[in-house]
Amino acid sequence: MILYPNAKINLGLQVLERRYDGFHNLETVFIPIGLSDILEFIKSKGNNTNITVSGLKIDSDQDENIVFQAWQLMHNRFNIPAIDIYLHKIIPVGAGLGGGSSDAAFMLKGLNNYFECGASDSDLENIACKLGSDCAFFIRNMAAIGTGRGDVLEPIDLSLVGYRILLVNPGIFISTREAYANVKSFRREESLKSLLKRPVSGWQHMIINDFEEFVFKKYPEIGNIKYKLIDAGAAYAAMSGSGSTVYGIFDQNAKLDQVAAYFSQYYTWQGPANNIV
Repeated sequence: MILYPNAKINLGLQVLERRYDGFHNLETVFIPIGLSDILEFIKSKGNNTNITVSGLKIDSDQDENIVFQAWQLMHNRFNIPAIDIYLHKIIPVGAGLGGGSSDAAFMLKGLNNYFECGASDSDLENIACKLGSDCAFFIRNMAAIGTGRGDVLEPIDLSLVGYRILLVNPGIFISTREAYANVKSFRREESLKSLLKRPVSGWQHMIINDFEEFVFKKYPEIGNIKYKLIDAGAAYAAMSGSGSTVYGIFDQNAKLDQVAAYFSQYYTWQGPANNIV
């Protein structure tokens, strides 16, 4: 079975109070985008599950690979057999795009369908939560407000038809642990759900990623990308997750090839922003 796990971006990311379990409560909006990895698995001829990774480098042993861990959870729950896994990484790693979480979630869904395990989406979301806070989002893979640790999901009717997205990733690794240790958390008067009812052109100074203050101070290059995207005509630009990818949402008539060429020293990707993967 061949799967195409897609990336996501965050529209706003409000870090709220610290939880009893050491995590923080969040409020964010997840949007699926078309940038994707390639994931394939087949039944193994042996008794052991093995994973082969190509494309972008992942610095982890097999047992630590989130895709392997997804198979392990399904194996323990449904007694599925050993498989051979082939993962080709295209989504930048540790970039705020959810690539690893998506790979794991697609593995859960693929195994469920291939081996006819009979798990519902809700079942798979519960399993996905054991792998990471935003894994559950990729089970249904639809625009949603994420609260709690990001794993409490509420579908949202948000159309970005008529817009395109340009991603710019400078290749700077941001430690999620460090980002959370330095973020300033507080509650805003107006919810993200309410703010998103405004026109896209009115989002820039209203829909905020709380990680930007710390990240931009430590890595000014990332902040400069955001401001250059705005100067290039983005209706809205922000950092995704805890970084380091920055994206701009542009009118579909914008000349994104020219804008992307300005960032030629970085990894870039462009595609539709209509929430349809």
